Amino acid sequence: MKARAKCIMFQGTGSGVGKSIICAAFCRILKRRGIKVAPFKAQNMALNSFVTPDGREMGRAQVFQAEACGLLPDVRMNPVLLKPSNDAKSQVILMGNPHEHMAASDYYERSRKHWQVVKKAFESLAAEYDVLVLEGAGSPAEINLQETDIVNMKMAAYAKASVVIVADIDRGGVFAALKGTFDLVHPEHRELIKGFLINKFRGDVRLLEPGIAMFSTIVPVPVLGVLPWFSDIHVDEEDGVFVENLNSKGRTEAKLLISVVRLPRISNFTDFSPLSFEPDVCLKLVEEPEEADGSHMIIIPGTKATVHDLHFLKERGWQESLEGFVGQGGFLMGICGGYQILGEEIVDDFGTDGTAGSYKGLGFLPVVTRMAREKTLKQVHLTLSNPMLSEKDLEIKGYEIHMGQTKSVDGHGGLGKGLGPQVGYFDAKRSIMGTYIHGIFENDQFRTAILNLIRKRQDMAEHAHCYNYRRFRTAQFDHLADWLERSSSIEQLLSLVDGG
Repeated sequence: MKARAKCIMFQGTGSGVGKSIICAAFCRILKRRGIKVAPFKAQNMALNSFVTPDGREMGRAQVFQAEACGLLPDVRMNPVLLKPSNDAKSQVILMGNPHEHMAASDYYERSRKHWQVVKKAFESLAAEYDVLVLEGAGSPAEINLQETDIVNMKMAAYAKASVVIVADIDRGGVFAALKGTFDLVHPEHRELIKGFLINKFRGDVRLLEPGIAMFSTIVPVPVLGVLPWFSDIHVDEEDGVFVENLNSKGRTEAKLLISVVRLPRISNFTDFSPLSFEPDVCLKLVEEPEEADGSHMIIIPGTKATVHDLHFLKERGWQESLEGFVGQGGFLMGICGGYQILGEEIVDDFGTDGTAGSYKGLGFLPVVTRMAREKTLKQVHLTLSNPMLSEKDLEIKGYEIHMGQTKSVDGHGGLGKGLGPQVGYFDAKRSIMGTYIHGIFENDQFRTAILNLIRKRQDMAEHAHCYNYRRFRTAQFDHLADWLERSSSIEQLLSLVDGG
């Protein structure tokens, strides 16, 4: 019988300190050493999710980490996913299947049930792999949550994992954050903490060395690395962090300006990262209409609260601004919830998206969406035939995650031949497109066709060459692994996999 996988776990002094990308980097390091490795995060809270080949849902961070391992995503890597639907409630996804919406107080009462789900998923993975790289969530030092926390120290103890605490020096107070975390975890868990990593450092690391030496006399745990800030490696990050880092700044060669509207409940924002690696594209996030001035393309992204974010757009004056933008030849696109918003009406009979009722959309596409009780979860592989978009057929892969079903008001129309409004709608005359397909820009030919269509309308030279996004991402994983190896005591980190 195969031995249970060895484990290392990266926890943080708080959210957004870089745990996810450090886990991915360490996964890649192990893979390059020929070790059979997989990621694991017991519980994730994120609006950025993915659909596996068997039609189940998991957090994108673990999808990114699985890719670093050379693996297909598996819901066992993220058995519990919480998707906030408003400030007080979240939808609970267990082993990739949607369950109930519940308030935080109700969720913590169910932590025992979820812990059983987590243990079963962990043991199943641990039986198949040599090493599991575990990720924590938030901070293990939230003293009011420790009794019901199933993702940090309780998980580390169960997995017999050495714990490395990650801190973000860019926020300030890095030593206080590390010392406070060490002091506030339960005494029986402190012995699991084997090292610290200081992330997002700018400048000469020698200036920090006296502080590290002093810190070593206060806390009996070594600092195993000072990781420099980087802006030249493209990575997938957690929700708010990725949103903040999405903008492609400082590109003097950029000619195409693409704006993504930052909705209050924006989801699946990694849909747009393939656009940011195109050399002549400047991608930015905007909230106010005037911030999108000069844009050639504006995208309304996915959202976990479609009706709420529809109201947000109207209140901020986006309706009028987008009408002017389209009238001047700009390209307008909506993805998932953004597609629903661009339609004429959203009908919510059951209060699926909040309060039951009928809501007037922005009216840019002749479609109506009726919210459903059941969520659509599926991967998509189709052929897009539309001569107004491309002279040749385009093979499209992606996935759908949505609650609504969309129909055409005028009885026809769609993205292309054989593809009705249940997939998307393309108004070539006014340059408006909507689709339910997440990940659509990862398809090189589609992305090139859309950008060339915009270039042509703006009297710019079209690109004959398709940039290979998959090859680009593969290179980024190796750059990420190199970054961690260069800036840490990598042999000490590797020794922690064997228990230190």
